[in-house]
Amino acid sequence: MPQLSFLTPLGTLTLSEEDGAIVALDWGRGRDQEETPLLIAARDQVQDYFDGQRTSFDLPLAPYGSAFQQKVWAALRAIPSGETRSYAELAATIGSIARAVGQANRANPIPILIPCHRVIGAGGKLGGFSGGEGAATKRYLLDLERRTLRQQGTLL
Repeated sequence: MPQLSFLTPLGTLTLSEEDGAIVALDWGRGRDQEETPLLIAARDQVQDYFDGQRTSFDLPLAPYGSAFQQKVWAALRAIPSGETRSYAELAATIGSIARAVGQANRANPIPILIPCHRVIGAGGKLGGFSGGEGAATKRYLLDLERRTLRQQGTLL
């Protein structure tokens, strides 16, 4: 499986590709380094995101997961950049319960590109995050998106 690792403000990230789609984004350096056109495009889009030049991604994604997980991940992609939803709100949109949504959220193999960091706990509590430095990484990503939108003049 081709992988491409690169440095970001959150440390080294590794993108993995299979059958012409991104299947994973992991923290740390990957073993099988191979630059493919898709991995280069994905790296460039992620770098643009961290540089405040992009708020969404235009990449083929194919995360491995159950039908329910796929449904949750599709709902995550519908949350606009700079916004958050609670686990309960997300669960209501797909006809599920918050705990099941949380489990699917934690299993997301393509964080950032599938924005699981935009889901927060009840009462606005930040909640956890499985990547990088946990909640601090989640806060960083949410703040980055809000700063980017303010700079673009789309968030007051």
